[in-house]
Amino acid sequence: MKTVYKFSLLLLSIITLASCETDYTISIKVPNKAVLGDKVEVSLVEENNNPIEEVTFFINGKEVSSTNNSFTLDTKEYGTGKHLISAMVAYGDQKSRRVNNSVEVFSNTPFASYDFKIINTYPHDGTAYTQGLEYYDGFLYETTGQLGKSSLRKVELTTGKVIQKIDLDRRYFGEGMTIVDNKIFFLTWKANKGFVYDLETFKLESEFPYNRSKEGWGLTHSDTELIKSDGTSKIWFLDPSTQKEKRYIEAYTDQQSLNQLNELEYINGKIYANYWQKPLIAIINPENGIVEGLINLTRLVQEMEKSQKLLKENDVLNGIAFDAENNRLFVTGKNWQKLFEIELIKKQ
Repeated sequence: MKTVYKFSLLLLSIITLASCETDYTISIKVPNKAVLGDKVEVSLVEENNNPIEEVTFFINGKEVSSTNNSFTLDTKEYGTGKHLISAMVAYGDQKSRRVNNSVEVFSNTPFASYDFKIINTYPHDGTAYTQGLEYYDGFLYETTGQLGKSSLRKVELTTGKVIQKIDLDRRYFGEGMTIVDNKIFFLTWKANKGFVYDLETFKLESEFPYNRSKEGWGLTHSDTELIKSDGTSKIWFLDPSTQKEKRYIEAYTDQQSLNQLNELEYINGKIYANYWQKPLIAIINPENGIVEGLINLTRLVQEMEKSQKLLKENDVLNGIAFDAENNRLFVTGKNWQKLFEIELIKKQ
């Protein structure tokens, strides 16, 4: 009889504890979507009106202040993108629980559309699987990809002749590059590292790991930061001295995110980004992620297909370089035999 009694008490205790757990039905109330500039009300909801001792809110992992289990999210402070909202909740039995939700913020303005005209055409190495492209001091600098075929090159613009070249270790798949303070920063794809070379000698000086951005795709720079894409809608900003990731933006139009952003170029305060496997270049505001323009280069791809009939599936538009002194914009593609100087035409 005592055994049955003890078992009954134990069973009752388990049921009581389970009931206490299920009594707490906690969620974060927030709209699924918003437009940049909106002020979004965020609140914690306890459906059974149980007492909550303490709530700490986080946006994208960073703590924010709140009052009465709620706060106002000013989307201007965070830019476009999908922002994770979390709450750490402490309740009466000294237990805590974490709950999550998110809000997706879209651009508050439609993007401008651009056409183009061809100004000049130059030869380009048709075996170069172009990943990074930059114009510097009268020459093009280019990085190429593919395992066992990746390289860093210095190229004459008018002839396409490669006048300096080193091959990347066969273990690595080369990606984008940029030049800062006489150093070349060269990314790899999935090896979670980038390399730093001397501009004049192409001698390897150091390497650096990625942190939160798991892959390397495109690379450019502003006056103060390295700017890196990782194959998603995110664009990361790095300290040039330490190569540490400081922050990121997410590229959004007023209708959707732009994923698979690839080769980058920083032009007149905006980020120009190739859209992987699409004949488009996005013009992105580096402060908030708004896609301010889309350049449609479909006709350029068609022009290449006429003269180079052997273009394969991955021989896509990729490579943007800008001559700031002479205001010249250059574009090419993977394994393309031509490099184009183009002038953008904004559609009305």
